[in-house]
This record gives sequence, C-alpha cells and structure tokens, in this order.
Amino acid sequence: MTISRADCVALDAGDPLKHLRDEFVLPDGTIYLVGNSLGAMPGAAVAATARVVEEEWGRQLVGGWNSAGWFDLPLTTGDRLAPLIGAGPGQVVVGESTSIAIVKAVSAALGLRPGRRVIISDLANFPTDRYMVEGLVKALGGYEVRDIGVLDEVLGDDVACVLMSEVDYRTGERHDTAAVTARVQAAGALMIWDLCHSAGAFQVDMSAADFAVGCTYKYLNAGPGAPAFVYVNPRHHARAEHMLTGWHGHAAPFAFEPGYRPAEGIRRFAVSTPHVLSYAPLNASLDIWERVDLGQVRAKSVALTSLFIDLAEELRAPYGLELVTPRDPERRGSQVSLRHPDGYPVMRALIDRGVHGDFRAPDILRFGFAPLYIGFADVYDAVATLTEVLEKEHWRDERYQRRLAVT
Repeated sequence: MTISRADCVALDAGDPLKHLRDEFVLPDGTIYLVGNSLGAMPGAAVAATARVVEEEWGRQLVGGWNSAGWFDLPLTTGDRLAPLIGAGPGQVVVGESTSIAIVKAVSAALGLRPGRRVIISDLANFPTDRYMVEGLVKALGGYEVRDIGVLDEVLGDDVACVLMSEVDYRTGERHDTAAVTARVQAAGALMIWDLCHSAGAFQVDMSAADFAVGCTYKYLNAGPGAPAFVYVNPRHHARAEHMLTGWHGHAAPFAFEPGYRPAEGIRRFAVSTPHVLSYAPLNASLDIWERVDLGQVRAKSVALTSLFIDLAEELRAPYGLELVTPRDPERRGSQVSLRHPDGYPVMRALIDRGVHGDFRAPDILRFGFAPLYIGFADVYDAVATLTEVLEKEHWRDERYQRRLAVT
C-alpha cells in the first residue's frame, strides 16, 4: 500500500475528534464500518436507560408523564436534534419510525397542494420510501407515483411533491439539496428530503426544504428501533395537516374531545405515545453531539472515505472490485460502496475477521464511516483484511454462501 499504517497512526494522533472514541462501546478486535446501518452504542446509554427504568418509571410510575417530562419528549428531543439538520426550535418532532414519518410528510404536502395529483419519488430511494408512498396512493386514490428520471423533465404543474434521499443508500452518492430544492419549489411543488444517511454524517441544512424525515439509529447512535424525526418548515405550520391524526397531535388531548383538532405548530406532527425507553439512548447520544463541531465531522469523514478509496484502488484490477461511490467528496456522503460479483460471501468473510460492513443486493459491499469512533488506522486495517480475504479466497468457504436473514 502506498500509505503506511504508521502514517495512519500519525493521522489518528492529530485527530481533533479522537477523544470521542472512548465514549462508544466497541468490542475488542472490531472495526465497525456499519455506522450507516446501526451506530455504535454510546457508553452513557446504559446509565441513561437505567435511570428512566429505575428512577422515573420505577419510582414515579405514571407520574413520570409530568415529573419526568415524558409527554413532551417528542418536542424537547426534537429541539435538541434540530441543529444537526439546520433547523431551529419548534421545527422538529421526534417519534414513531421513518416509515410513519414519510406518511406524515407526504400526506401533509399533498394537502398543501390540492389539485396536483403526482408524487415524484426516486427509484434509488430506500425501499420503504417507495413502499409507503405506494400504499398512501392506494389508500387515498386518485394519485400517481412517478419516477424522478431527469428532474427537470418530470416537474410539471401536476406535481405536488418530490421525495428524495439526500444520500443514496446503496452508492453513497450525495445530492445537492439546495439546488434540487430550489428547482422543485420553482415548479410549484414541495420538497421532502430523507436524511437517514445524512444526519450525523455531515452538516445538513434543511432551512429551505418544506419537509424532511430521518432516523436516529444510524450515525446518531440511538440504538435499534430508536424513534425517527420529522422537520416541518415554519411557513407550513399553520396550514399543514397530515392524515395520521393521533391523540398526541391534538390541540387539547386531555379535553378528550370527540373530534380531532390539530395542535398549533410542530406538535400536530406528533401521533402516538412516545416510546419513552427509546428516547433515553437518543438523548445520551445527543449529549455527545452537542459537544461536536460538525465541520470537523465532515472534514474527517472526507479524509476517511478518501483514504479507503485510495487504499482499495490497488484491489480493483486483480480482484474485480468496482468503486460505486463518487470519487468527488462533494458528491458523496460518509460511506464507500464497492461492487463485486461475490459481494455477499466476501462481506461474510470480512465480518468473521473483525471488519464489519454490510451487503446490499445484488452485488454491493457497503462500508460506513462514523467519524466519532472510526480512525485512520481502522481504515488501513480494514483494507488490509479485505486484501487478505480476496488474495486467499477466504470468501469461497461454503458457510459464507448461505445468506442470513439480515444482510
């Protein structure tokens, strides 16, 4: 390799984020390049969850809805998360899942554009984005889902909204959100961004967008099943109404009125009882994020992914690897994807040797770089292990040919 491991160790020594690695739980011998799928656990998450269970639930019982602030968790946590996506107080609500968040955002957008019957969705979106929109169209009737194709060619006066992922989950390609948002809004449509592979990976600015949704269990390290979030631009707060009119979005839930009346502001985008235990690790993670310079996060992300690409370049010709992720750092998120005809067994062999990535059908090896806990020596060692797996053909082992339920 043209870059030595000693060079990478030196880079780690000068890393302004290096002290944060100790705040995460990572098993010995593990290089965890799956932060774009499930982030590593903050060490403080254990105590935070125990406190909610033992002190709040255990001692305050039902009184915790008031004394421990459970009822307002969707709003208070939303205010803490908001700066990570370029939003302000009262603009983000946390709760439910990304799938539910999509229904809320898209149905609200349709209500704001009556008479327009087309929803544009990129085929490259994560499948749940498409599936939820297709189900919504089926339930509402009279709407059409259209693939994005060439954006300027599909933006007509019949388009109500456009739903896109800022970062392509397979390739890691990053879209120019400002430029796309401006084009969509100039055509009279509303822009909805999926930030699942953005939030926590680099600076995000949703101030011009109409809506945004995202999860918190990837780069934000809130744990499996952690709640999602919805951003609603303040210009829509007075008029936007979505179809999931749950009790927690009511203007006066404890008046127990027979009909639904939406709350003012972002609270109307709350739906159901907050999963209180799941907010504990998220808020423990946000304690860390409030001390992080996002500019440093992005700079390290670019350096890590560039290093990985440079080191892996030597493996392309002899072993049939193909770089799928854009080389231009301005056009990529915080992941690198490589294509290989036997990608699945190669990834299984890597994981057994301590390098954790994941696989996306039909042939993509996906590596996510979470700058808070991944170092430059990790990148060097990961590529060295990939080289060994390919050189010695460890991936041909029969046990790696059988696909697990989760890839």
